[in-house]
Amino acid sequence: MKCPNCGYTESKVTDSRPTDEYTSIRRRRECLSCQRRFTTYEIVDSIPITVVKKDGTKQLFDRNKILAGIMKACDKRSVTREQMERLVTDVECELQNSLAAEFSSKHIGVLVMDRLKALDEVAYVRFASVHREFRDLQTFMEALEEMAKTKQEDCTDGKNAK
Repeated sequence: MKCPNCGYTESKVTDSRPTDEYTSIRRRRECLSCQRRFTTYEIVDSIPITVVKKDGTKQLFDRNKILAGIMKACDKRSVTREQMERLVTDVECELQNSLAAEFSSKHIGVLVMDRLKALDEVAYVRFASVHREFRDLQTFMEALEEMAKTKQEDCTDGKNAK
């Protein structure tokens, strides 16, 4: 593993533990040249997922792109890095388990939004505003009103269940 600090290719593992319900292994490493520590993750190599973009181009699924978008949406929110990582892992597992090889970026965005909505509503709105490409204030307000209506219905259903 190449050291992110100095580029040296030799390191030693100082700690290793399973993460994400034993679907990956987190390893703490120490560079044998500069002694700087860094973290790596080991996951099972699986069938590559192809993402079909809005313009029709195709590219390989990159969990880091999704994580970056989620991190922007969760900026200054009380969502932990671990929660964000788990969300991305959940989406990736759902895609892998579906046995399809290609997914539209729109489909993947909806999967992320569904999970973000349950995690943090403000982060959901931020992510949705980019993913759904709100063109003006009116479409943004319609989305907020729909979310408020759904939340109110959920609260009413909860009261009726008692």
